[in-house]
Amino acid sequence: MVYFYIQSVTIELNSKMKYWKKINFDEQRQHIADALSKNIDYQKIITLGVPGSKLDSQVFYDQASFLKEAPFLQSIVQNPNHIGCHTLGESEPYFAGTQEIEREVIKILSEDILKATEGSCDGYIATGGTEANIQACWMYRNFFMQEYGARLDEILLIASEDTHYSVHKASNLLQIDFLSIPVQMDTREIIEAELDRLVAQAQQSGKKYVIVISNVGTTMFGSVDDPDSYATVLTKYDLVFKIHMDAAFGGFIYPIVQSENNIGFNNPHVSSVTLDAHKMLQAPYGTGVFLSRKGLINYVLTAEAKYVNGMDITLSGSRSGANAIAVWMILQTYGPHGWLEKLNTLLYRTTVCCTDLDKLGVRYYRNPQMNIITIRASDIPFTLVTEFGLVPDSHGNASQWYKIVVMDHVQIDVLKQFIERLSQQLS
Repeated sequence: MVYFYIQSVTIELNSKMKYWKKINFDEQRQHIADALSKNIDYQKIITLGVPGSKLDSQVFYDQASFLKEAPFLQSIVQNPNHIGCHTLGESEPYFAGTQEIEREVIKILSEDILKATEGSCDGYIATGGTEANIQACWMYRNFFMQEYGARLDEILLIASEDTHYSVHKASNLLQIDFLSIPVQMDTREIIEAELDRLVAQAQQSGKKYVIVISNVGTTMFGSVDDPDSYATVLTKYDLVFKIHMDAAFGGFIYPIVQSENNIGFNNPHVSSVTLDAHKMLQAPYGTGVFLSRKGLINYVLTAEAKYVNGMDITLSGSRSGANAIAVWMILQTYGPHGWLEKLNTLLYRTTVCCTDLDKLGVRYYRNPQMNIITIRASDIPFTLVTEFGLVPDSHGNASQWYKIVVMDHVQIDVLKQFIERLSQQLS
């Protein structure tokens, strides 16, 4: 085991990860080149029926010598289409090489990070957390309808009031009633008495099946829900339920720095997870991840997509294989120990800023395993909000909170500058 220390708290990292390794650039480049060589080469193979090609060379110059040293850019030029889900059944054989890299990514995320047993999960690289959350709701709605004969008015979607707006999109698109669960103002924890009361009311009104969205790092606060709280109440009222973890922001930080957790596949109540590689992982925008236990994603099979070799069971359909390569490269460049070291740096910066806010008597919320600080609006002058680019909880309305997200570019010097200006304004 390897140990790191933050605020006198020991963080344990399992060094026996099966798939997540640190790989040097030359090995990465060769691995990706081998994968691309197994994909279709439109100039060498006659393919009259494939509705696609590499990027148009009249517009996108593909002979630049630097492409040999830039495997991600090379993959963009070759333009692999990863339609379908490559962790089960057949897939389009024209892109078999890069599909294998996507499968490697899914194994790293589901098994090494989220503690699934070997080969127990399906998943794919989505366009973002919004798609992945909607995919989960779509999957469970169909599961309830196909397995239990559920009617739409018997299905309920529940999440905390801090949940991402994509859940409201899912409710609207899928025509499922949504129930918002209140949280404590200071701790952002679900008010369990209210959860119990609202679930009891829902049951009395005819709800029998529940889709839960439990958060791992809410967008505004970085707060983390306890999925077992939902499970306890829903079991009490004898409701059939499935729990999806929205770890779009927190998935690449919380389960790594908080190794003892209940938000992954080692929790029997958790059936699927969303991650967003274009947040903490700094992958190109449009790179999310959807993961689920085996036997569930099949419920969103579009049988009418008969021309697709394999099963079209993703919301997005056609999607770029280059995004999977980007995630694989980032993970393998750092390896688990290098990634934890980077996270520790961000958490250290966050802690330094929080310590300074404490000295000034400024009220804020921060989960100690997350890199988000959310400050009470009444405790910070609006001039500093605009000067330092803090984000409000509500644009156009009276804001109650403003947040700081300590990403890679947010250096301690800038945070200290912010604290100095805040101290001047408050004095």
